[in-house]
Amino acid sequence: MPLVVIFTAMKKLILSFFIASCAMTSQAGKIDSTYITPFEKSGGKQTATYDEVVAFYKLLLENFSNIASGEMGPADNGYPLRYYAYTNDGKLEPEDIKSGSKLVILINNGIHAGEPDGIDASMMLMRDAATGKIKIPDNILLVVVPAYNIGGMLNRNSHSRANQNGPESYGFRGNARNLDLNRDFIKCDAAETLGLEDLIARMNPDIFVDNHVSDGADYQHIMTLIETQHNKLGGKTGAYMHDTLTPRLYAEMKKKGYDMVPYVNDFSNTPDNGWREFYESPRYSTGYTALFQTIGYVPETHMLKPFDERVKATYALMQCIIKAGSENAQAIRKARVDDRQALMSQREFALDWRVDTTRADTVTFKGYTAGYKPSEVSGLPRLYYDHKKPFTKRVPFYDQFVPEKIVTAPRAYIIPKAWTPIIILFRNSGVKMQRVNYDSTMEVTAYHIDDYQTTSKPYEKHYLHYNIKATPYKTSVHVSQGDYIIWLAQPAKRYIIETLEPTAPDCFLAWNFFDGILQQKEGYSGYVFEDVAAEILKKNPELKIELAEKREADPEFAKNADAQLYYIYKHSPYFEDAYMRYPVYRLE
Repeated sequence: MPLVVIFTAMKKLILSFFIASCAMTSQAGKIDSTYITPFEKSGGKQTATYDEVVAFYKLLLENFSNIASGEMGPADNGYPLRYYAYTNDGKLEPEDIKSGSKLVILINNGIHAGEPDGIDASMMLMRDAATGKIKIPDNILLVVVPAYNIGGMLNRNSHSRANQNGPESYGFRGNARNLDLNRDFIKCDAAETLGLEDLIARMNPDIFVDNHVSDGADYQHIMTLIETQHNKLGGKTGAYMHDTLTPRLYAEMKKKGYDMVPYVNDFSNTPDNGWREFYESPRYSTGYTALFQTIGYVPETHMLKPFDERVKATYALMQCIIKAGSENAQAIRKARVDDRQALMSQREFALDWRVDTTRADTVTFKGYTAGYKPSEVSGLPRLYYDHKKPFTKRVPFYDQFVPEKIVTAPRAYIIPKAWTPIIILFRNSGVKMQRVNYDSTMEVTAYHIDDYQTTSKPYEKHYLHYNIKATPYKTSVHVSQGDYIIWLAQPAKRYIIETLEPTAPDCFLAWNFFDGILQQKEGYSGYVFEDVAAEILKKNPELKIELAEKREADPEFAKNADAQLYYIYKHSPYFEDAYMRYPVYRLE
């Protein structure tokens, strides 16, 4: 080989080594200015814009082989949603995820884009991992969604978070369609939700973290924490999270100088006398992931603390979650595997939960003395917290919940192929389904919807149904070729039950997916049906007796001719079967 070629090759090697050395940092070294975040450049006063987030992660991806990336579909505004992962070799192998060789931690940021603490903290976390400033343990696969609510990030302002202390400007709570993405995890109106649920199904995270900023009372704590309700998560996973992992996080945060406290779920009263744990039904991110035996945490920094302190606390907590997750990885994975195996034979399921007010834990709460003084606005008494009177005391924390609305699981559900939106959502969440091969008649349990109430105003694009009452009954139904049988012997069992059982608070029926069956399509002309009704009573003496008994028991009914005619119509062959018959059937 000519000497000049050797010399040129050596120059390239030395130059490559020099560039890599500049990019990397040691534990004690300064971060290369190329990788300084907007948060750091501003002295902790600003959060990164969407364009700055994209450029930052692009830089990491291009310069560090231990950073990998992928797409999770578009946002509602058409922008691509991306996730980034720290791995030893920069590869995201599906086999590694399925094998359970690594504990998967999925961190989501900016679901409410006006709460940006996690966005900036995760930028620094991923940079520090890539450069070697911090070490991500070998048994951890760290996956980060850097900016989930892109539409909200682009809707930048300085005033929508009236109670929040910084940054100077930030995004908005709603996405491009003004949807609150943390209320969307069953109805899936937003493209973002479909993308994240698909990512959750593919990654099967052991721990899911959704970074937020709180609102509510004033107190000394910078960081508060929601752990997914442990009774509801249930099994060995719920117990291990509540009894081992979460206490470990509190201890680790204390070492870092943060006295953490459970999320202060008290908005109408002062928290001096304790509070109830926040209950997240499946419409919320961690309520959804709990259906798949995933440990969920929602860090909630205190909105009145300076922005830089909140970001640093979020960074510290993510470090603690990674450390505790790594050191408890084997136990966490075993608990989830055991729970999924137990799930296959579990028969009884709770559709709802309520707090047990007879049992309370106690937590050390560092608050400020609350008082009342005349309002400068109204002149009437107003609440305030006196920072000159801090206190520390033990207060009750009600974190035990008991199940309500117990249902026995069927072997399977049958869904007609016409209900395409349900099928799409099930596929997206990793539900396994079987197509019916030929037309047949099956003996099933069906539900008649007896009653329900509906909100008078829209809630997140829906007029939500609640207090739904349904009566099960045995019947025969025609099942067509191409309809779906959903067997419950699969990891998505809880998700299937809590979305398909019609009395569950966050079921598809509650979210208006089946509103077509709640409207009667056919009727009658009274003067014509009078003669038909008379003939029906002649041929059906039992119905005639029932009508007479109802007239006697209900004087108002006895005086209402139209009501009596409708009663006969409703109990006649002319009344349509589809009205109020829930179109999902249980195969017992």
